[in-house]
Amino acid sequence: MLHWMARGCDEAARVDLDMTAISGIFVTIRGAFTARSGRLPVLAVALLGIATPARAQDIVKVSVGQRGNWDASVSEIGQRAGIFRKQGLALDIVYTSGPAETLHALIAGQADVAVAAGTVNVLAAYAKGAPLRVLGAGMTGVSDLYWYVKADSPIRSLKDAAGRTIAYSAEHSLTHRIVTVLLNQHGLKAKPVATGGPAGTLTQVMTDGINIGWAAPPFGLDRIESQQIRIIAGGNDAPAFKAQTVRLIVTHAQVQETRKAVLDRYMKAYRETIDLMYTDAGLQIYAAGLGMRMETARRMRDVFFPKAALNPDAVRGLDASLRALAAINIPTESLTRERLAELLQIPRR
Repeated sequence: MLHWMARGCDEAARVDLDMTAISGIFVTIRGAFTARSGRLPVLAVALLGIATPARAQDIVKVSVGQRGNWDASVSEIGQRAGIFRKQGLALDIVYTSGPAETLHALIAGQADVAVAAGTVNVLAAYAKGAPLRVLGAGMTGVSDLYWYVKADSPIRSLKDAAGRTIAYSAEHSLTHRIVTVLLNQHGLKAKPVATGGPAGTLTQVMTDGINIGWAAPPFGLDRIESQQIRIIAGGNDAPAFKAQTVRLIVTHAQVQETRKAVLDRYMKAYRETIDLMYTDAGLQIYAAGLGMRMETARRMRDVFFPKAALNPDAVRGLDASLRALAAINIPTESLTRERLAELLQIPRR
């Protein structure tokens, strides 16, 4: 399998200061000090105590697919916790309806960084000439996706799905590919149906328009806790996807070229935020932002989002993503190892 690890090196942020005015004043006072009786004037003491002026914060425009998704919340949690501020960054976060819109905003120059951009979407755009660079993996594996039924459904597992309808979001989507693999590995003759997003899918399940729905947390957690629906399968039940990076952190090639030091600091803060998210303090920030109970947030994180899934330092399973491109008739011949090496610009820790 094609795996790409972090490369390059961290670049320390430097601040160039114009100290001309201060040094001029200090020279004058120093002269007075040497000409008099050896006691440094109060003003000089104050000047010696002047701290280096604070670095102006660099603004980073971040396009994020769907607010509330755990792996898509890193930037917001880190911003609220002051982690990006420590790196001299102020994030301007804009949430979109999903991965496609997130990537479009980046390509159009409306964002510096796109978070939770679908891997296949990124590769497809890059194959067609979009000037993209990958800063890290956003989500590896599909532990966050689940398939469910109404609580009173006779379906207990996917093995009972023969002759039933099972949902996916859209043609050629990640959920479509997972459903295809799940049915094939169980040898089932269920009928896959495109149902759109989680909200519309839930309506169809609850009104018996479809037998098996799909969703991703936090959507549906309240229905699970109130025992209105039951999970019968998870995305990682399809082994082919367990070690595949399905979402990426991406920038524009021009931004990479002109603001590399800023992007390196962004990724440094991103990694630190992930560590925070697996503590109670980070979980509290997430839960408070969504008005979610801590118990619900903890269960969601621990069940659906193992920390390793958010590791940004290795993009895995690119060969599987390339096969997915070929399946939808997007030529991949141009995506040579050399071009993929140019695409993947993951800063070293």
